Amino acid sequence: MPAVAALATLILHLIANPHYGFFRDELYFVICGLRPAWGYVDQPPVVPLLAAASQLFGHSLFLLRAVPAIFAAASVYTTCLIAIELGGGVFAEFFAALVAVVTPVLMHFGTTTSTDIVGLLLWPLAALYVLRIVKGADPRWWLAVGAIVGIGLESKYSMAFFAAALVAALVLLPQRRVLKTPWFFAGAALAAAIALPNFVWQASHGYPMWTLLRDAGEYKNVQLSPLQYAATQVLVTHPLLAPVWIVGLVTLLQRPQSRFLGVAYVLLIVQMMALHGKDYYPGAVYPILIAAGAVRIEAWTQASTLWRPALAIYTLAAGVLLVPLLMPILPERTMSAYDRLAQTMLAREVALAKMEHTQIGRLPPDWADMHGWRDLTELVASIYYSLPPSQRSQAAILASNYGEAAAIDFYGGDYGLPPVLSGDNQYWEWGTHGYSGNVVIDVHGDCRRNADRFRVHRIVARFTNPWGRPFENGFPISVCEGIATPLATVWPKLRRYN
Repeated sequence: MPAVAALATLILHLIANPHYGFFRDELYFVICGLRPAWGYVDQPPVVPLLAAASQLFGHSLFLLRAVPAIFAAASVYTTCLIAIELGGGVFAEFFAALVAVVTPVLMHFGTTTSTDIVGLLLWPLAALYVLRIVKGADPRWWLAVGAIVGIGLESKYSMAFFAAALVAALVLLPQRRVLKTPWFFAGAALAAAIALPNFVWQASHGYPMWTLLRDAGEYKNVQLSPLQYAATQVLVTHPLLAPVWIVGLVTLLQRPQSRFLGVAYVLLIVQMMALHGKDYYPGAVYPILIAAGAVRIEAWTQASTLWRPALAIYTLAAGVLLVPLLMPILPERTMSAYDRLAQTMLAREVALAKMEHTQIGRLPPDWADMHGWRDLTELVASIYYSLPPSQRSQAAILASNYGEAAAIDFYGGDYGLPPVLSGDNQYWEWGTHGYSGNVVIDVHGDCRRNADRFRVHRIVARFTNPWGRPFENGFPISVCEGIATPLATVWPKLRRYN
């Protein structure tokens, strides 16, 4: 059953994922990965390297989206193994896999390449191995757990909170005995060794990730109360399906041997509430609870021949309702109408689940951010080649944010464009590439606002992107000439982490 469920999940995502176009963050990951480093301003190195590897033989949306598809399939496989470890039979495996596939936050993680995809597998896998250790497995498995945690930290920093919750839960319970072995400390040391290069990178650059999270929490993200945050966990896991993981949480807390997993979940959510984390940050933990819920539901329905197929049909029907909001499968006009209907029907829920202060356009933000990038590059290229050769040779392309910059870099090779500059996130760290700033193609900026900085400033085009997000549609592209102060001098003032 685990292999069949994983294969079905993989096929589903391979068919549904590669639609519309590259998501802005995906483009950014690719560009970061093509400039390998032990760290970046806003993420560790693993996901950028995976994204870049998928594009080594040319632009391929299918191969890029195959990366999250593989992790989604592996996550479902591990969910089935957890169900087996908790005493579940064939129905528990099947039901756990089905719920995991259609649970919104997990389906979304498996749709686009993001920093969440690796945790989709590694969080449940770490829990599985620790559960086996608690049940009497060889303590040398702590080395595997340490490797998982280390790789997870090199993928997304939230692994630290999950690992801390697991260890704290063990300390609080009689299972603390499994920590009293040199192998636990060896595993912890291995995790630290794997994560160390990125920590050193962050330290040597002044901990930019901390600055980014602090500023986002203050200016960008919506801060929820603890009660609101708890409510969002029901929303991101689907109100009609959340009872499965809630039953799983109760089941874990009731069973002495697996209680530490339930306590770990509670401690993880408390951390997220205290730090005002986004609602999806703990999303990778839910396969564990779903597996436990499936085991309990299997026991409840053992005497009935009708409940099990009815539950499977109910789960599938509930999950299908939200698929167009989680997978880019509908044509844009149809998707726009479907989204408006969903917004109307779920107005309160959508408002609660909104985690950033941002405008909503004709498509959901993630889908909107998959549109217009090649068109933008073509427009910038036409402006670049319209410059006289004497200006073109010194012209720098300056983009307002990492999405625009990465898109022009990603497609720019097809047009012979130079590397793009931006003050946003990792692009600021890459600097000016030696450009003086005497001639600048200002993308989504308006150098007239910096009239004291440039002698000549004129808007030469406006980018039209009707399916994009509102702020990415109709913005100006300017040509600025005769900089008063060298770009390298003003560069520190252009830094923006968000």
